[in-house]
Amino acid sequence: MKIGMFTSGYQRNPLEHCFIDAKEYGYDYIELWGGRPHAFAPDLKNGDIKHVRKLIDKYEMPILVYTPEHNAYPYNYMIGSENQRIDALNYLKLSLEMAKEMGAKYMLTSPANGGYLESYDYLWPRLYKTIRELVEYAAKLDIKLMVEPLTPYESNFFTRANDLKQLFNEVDSNYLVGMCDIVPPFVQHESIMAYFDKLEDKMHHMHIIDGVQGSDSHIVPCEGSIPLKELVYELKRINYQKSATLELVTGYINEPRMYSKRSIDNIRSLMKEVNFN
Repeated sequence: MKIGMFTSGYQRNPLEHCFIDAKEYGYDYIELWGGRPHAFAPDLKNGDIKHVRKLIDKYEMPILVYTPEHNAYPYNYMIGSENQRIDALNYLKLSLEMAKEMGAKYMLTSPANGGYLESYDYLWPRLYKTIRELVEYAAKLDIKLMVEPLTPYESNFFTRANDLKQLFNEVDSNYLVGMCDIVPPFVQHESIMAYFDKLEDKMHHMHIIDGVQGSDSHIVPCEGSIPLKELVYELKRINYQKSATLELVTGYINEPRMYSKRSIDNIRSLMKEVNFN
């Protein structure tokens, strides 16, 4: 199993710190957060992509996943007018282009809250339409679009493995895949491992972190309530050899370097304990 670093928590540090730490601490890859000041897609297009590529080469640290910021202001393709949806869509098409240029295998998208007054009859067709358009563009670029369910604190309709399965039934493409952030199933009393059974070969990626009931907080591994040692054992049991990003976000923004080190040390220790390489 490949272990990756998420860079959102480093946004008050130079981007180079992410690459320095990922290399030194023993991460296998970076999942690059696409927000300012580091990797906002329009800034990348305007020349910052050269800096990112230099860091990749200098530290021999690949970017496997590009995760543009698009769940709130000013981009959320699930809420607002059609013009606002198209604006978000065009931003994510540019993000796909930048993901391709940095050598990423995936661009990640997560369908956010569609508004308190909207019904499923409105939300699902809007999602299908948007994902179809993004997948068609991803196919032209030969890069995969990866979709992530969120917690109920973040999305009012796309939160479960069954939601991914329904999306795949409606949008059939080899360029569309899924993943599991383990906090959403945990806080909803859903099975994490059921994602593998339901999604089968569409299950490509994980966000592994710790959490507690009643919150979407992402906590340093082994400092919350998720049974991570047993989860790592289950991943060994199914011989999971794909990617797992340790998704620390902004809860540790004061000291991202320290907590990134603690996170991978804790996960590597669990992997060693269950003899999972």
